[in-house]
Amino acid sequence: MGDRPKGEFSATAQHMSMLQATIGSKRASESWLYSYKRSFNGFVAKLTEEEKTKIASLEGVVSVFPSTKKQLHTTRSWDFMGFPVTAERRKTESDVIVGMLDSGIWPESPSFDDKDFGAPPTKWKGSCQSSSNFTCNNKIIGAKYYHSEGPINPPSIPSPRDSGGHGSHTASTAAGGLVYGANLYDADILAAFDDAIADGVDIISISVGGFFPSDYFTDPIAIGAFHAMKNGILTSNSAGNSGPSSASIVNFSPWSLSVAASTIDRKFLTNVQLGNDESYVGVSVNTFVLENGSYPLVYGGNVPNTAGGYDNSTSRYCVADSLDPKLVEGTIVLCDGLNDAEPAAAVGAAGTIMHDDYFTDFAFSFPLPASYLGDDDGSKVYNYINGTSKPTATILKSVEVNETLAPFVVSFSSRGPNPITADILKPDLTAPGVDILAAWSEANTMTGYPEDPRVVQYNIISGTSMSCPHASGAAAYVKSFNPTWSPSAIKSALMTTGNFDFSREFLLVPESLFFS
Repeated sequence: MGDRPKGEFSATAQHMSMLQATIGSKRASESWLYSYKRSFNGFVAKLTEEEKTKIASLEGVVSVFPSTKKQLHTTRSWDFMGFPVTAERRKTESDVIVGMLDSGIWPESPSFDDKDFGAPPTKWKGSCQSSSNFTCNNKIIGAKYYHSEGPINPPSIPSPRDSGGHGSHTASTAAGGLVYGANLYDADILAAFDDAIADGVDIISISVGGFFPSDYFTDPIAIGAFHAMKNGILTSNSAGNSGPSSASIVNFSPWSLSVAASTIDRKFLTNVQLGNDESYVGVSVNTFVLENGSYPLVYGGNVPNTAGGYDNSTSRYCVADSLDPKLVEGTIVLCDGLNDAEPAAAVGAAGTIMHDDYFTDFAFSFPLPASYLGDDDGSKVYNYINGTSKPTATILKSVEVNETLAPFVVSFSSRGPNPITADILKPDLTAPGVDILAAWSEANTMTGYPEDPRVVQYNIISGTSMSCPHASGAAAYVKSFNPTWSPSAIKSALMTTGNFDFSREFLLVPESLFFS
């Protein structure tokens, strides 16, 4: 994506002319999909490999790359970062606009109430794409839906309304006025950048990324962030959730703020009590109460769905369709490895206990009572099942406890070094991204699975998706005190005022964000 030519310029006409000269008029009209024309110069087209090569060889073409799908990187956290309950404010703060590029927003959430908010800043040039009973207000000042091609799969809807929860969660964390770019395809992400820059946002927050690193010329997030930077806008993006392997970071452009995820001073523990009075502490966010107390306890490897062609080599992991419904219904099932527990819920299990040797430094929510144990404790539960004629267990409701080691970079957070430019260190900083409570879409269940009966206004989830908007909100706060600062100055302020605690590994947490 290049700069817009100066003077009068018709992007669509230029792009169609380029296509016609290269692949012919008829083919050009069939292949062209969309032109970027508000903030930078580029277009989307359906091309064969041969046509792609021809276009790439033209003078003035910077890069040609496929539109691939990106993944979403999924309270006390602001207090933990050092913000007081009544933080010092500047009048200019209400003029700072944060653009969220994500999966949408649930406008009815109390987090987006515009009480005491004035009219949108006069610099705002965006609009509100009203549909599906979606309306903006003085906090959500704009919203736009993007979908370049292909079918819209339920529960998604052609609207800025969030049907999944991720976008509402990140937006309520950043707590800014919003322009919303929804969807995860490269073509749509670039369209959202194009609009956000032209609409006058001050900070862009994007909690999505690729599955693998890309070079700067073919990474749409790096390209969009570059043009944002040229227009005085800082882009804050999530580092990725592929840790703890080295060089696993996926958003690392030098001109953006790359944010890792760290813990805060709380964690959620879920006790498993066996019929022999032994108790083991696992991790999960379990809001369920097992009304009948203890339930029969079975091991997934002992209850395979043989009628469906499965044996214990598969059922031990409790994967989809591998468990025998007749043997699992009404029981608590022990599973090897960590999974989403949906297969156990689908066949009527009362609960599930999972175990392996992965990390237990963050908690998941599951569609039924569940707890995740380390391998040693899981093996003890396994031995109890095999050594008892009628094993039973219960799973208690989660309790919140103090995390005395916090903050530390969580296991799933993608690490550096920068896989493309080794001498530019990435990530830039870390922010709270573990067990974060924020707004959720009421169009979805708490876990996203239909078996889950819980619909909530707020949800607790983890990811660099959650840490990124913390940094975005901090950047917006700095911008409100220093409206003339460049993206580099804001980024530098956040990085150089962070605190490194040498008693703990990998710690960099913003400590002071007050500037004059």
